[in-house]
Amino acid sequence: MDPCPFVRLIVESLALKLPSSPHKPAAGAGVLHPSSTPCYAKLKLTNFPSQTALIPLSTSDHSSSSSPPDSSTSSAAGFHLDPATLRRIRSKPVVSLKVSVFTGRMGRTCGVASGKLLGSVKLSINLTGAQSKPAVHQNGWMKLSGTGHYYVGLEPKLHVLVRSEPDPRFVFQFGGEPECSPVVFQIQENIRQPVFSCKFSADRNNRSRSLPSDFNNGNKGWMMRTLSGDKEKVGRERKGWMIIIYDLSGSAVAAASMITPFVPSPGSDRVSRSNPGAWLILRPNGSSVSSWKPWGRLEAWRERGAVDGLGYKFELVTDSGLTSGVPIAEGTMSVRKGGQFCIDNARKESSILPVRGFVMGSSVEAEGKVSKPLVQVGVRHVTCMADAALFVALSAAIDLSMDACRLFSQKLRKEFFPDDQESLS
Repeated sequence: MDPCPFVRLIVESLALKLPSSPHKPAAGAGVLHPSSTPCYAKLKLTNFPSQTALIPLSTSDHSSSSSPPDSSTSSAAGFHLDPATLRRIRSKPVVSLKVSVFTGRMGRTCGVASGKLLGSVKLSINLTGAQSKPAVHQNGWMKLSGTGHYYVGLEPKLHVLVRSEPDPRFVFQFGGEPECSPVVFQIQENIRQPVFSCKFSADRNNRSRSLPSDFNNGNKGWMMRTLSGDKEKVGRERKGWMIIIYDLSGSAVAAASMITPFVPSPGSDRVSRSNPGAWLILRPNGSSVSSWKPWGRLEAWRERGAVDGLGYKFELVTDSGLTSGVPIAEGTMSVRKGGQFCIDNARKESSILPVRGFVMGSSVEAEGKVSKPLVQVGVRHVTCMADAALFVALSAAIDLSMDACRLFSQKLRKEFFPDDQESLS
């Protein structure tokens, strides 16, 4: 398998150094001194959506170019440059990064931005050779421009570290919706090569067949939760879904099995966070085609609130069993717009995997839209095709969760029901 070239541009070690005695802002400016209010930065890279990051005040007594901020105050943001972007900038590899510093809280109030602009810095970054070797483009303190009417004769400074590193990834795409048992292609430049096939089933009785017989020890509580729910009426539960990933030889190399039914909370037609549905992501357990070993566990539910969203939590399963998983991804994506499921372990303070950096990303279409998930997997996390298949199975599970968490007042397509239950559902 040949990976696709990606580059990760990282902006980190942000910190703000303020004069010890700022002058009073001009009348009507309405800017509070950041020592008593939060600060944040808006980062804008050419042709990319802007990102935001909190900026702490530096407690260091020095602000020379060689003096970094306290490590405890560093923060980070990142931009992912895909092959199309790298091709586009090949003739003009210099891109512009603008970091604007605001005082006040992030977000908007009554449609108006809450923060007040304090100043900004602008950097020109040359990405020549960035896909082959890491590089540091800026590391030190910079004067904020545009602060004259807030600070007269004094110079607020921003510390910023900007670096790039190669981030090659394998890219896969489902040839159709996961519930339609599609072929999965590997994409490299303009080449699409079949590498996996999928088999989706909606057997309402396959709840426990996906685990090896010796895995139940120490997990009786989990098994009781998994096998409960039989009193639910047909049409008021979604259970038994499973998708198996096969390699080109026809061998099963990964699977996603729904182990906890998706059921509506009492008096509601939605899956609640307090009672989520769950999947196991499985790898073959030895040479037996009927035995599987859990690799990860995915929970999903329907979020309430201002944004109608699909909530999710993914954790790696340890040898101690399903009750001691290591959480590595949690979030919410819009049901109306879809989103991106991502496992990204780049930041030191959130390091939870043996290898830091981008792990996996998968596109998720909005509810009711045709979905052909595009899956990216970091090269460092793939030693063989079976490793890649696990992430493909996880991608299928999060995509299918969008359907499993649809309101129970809405009917699903026929692929989600066994033939003998379809008319009742």
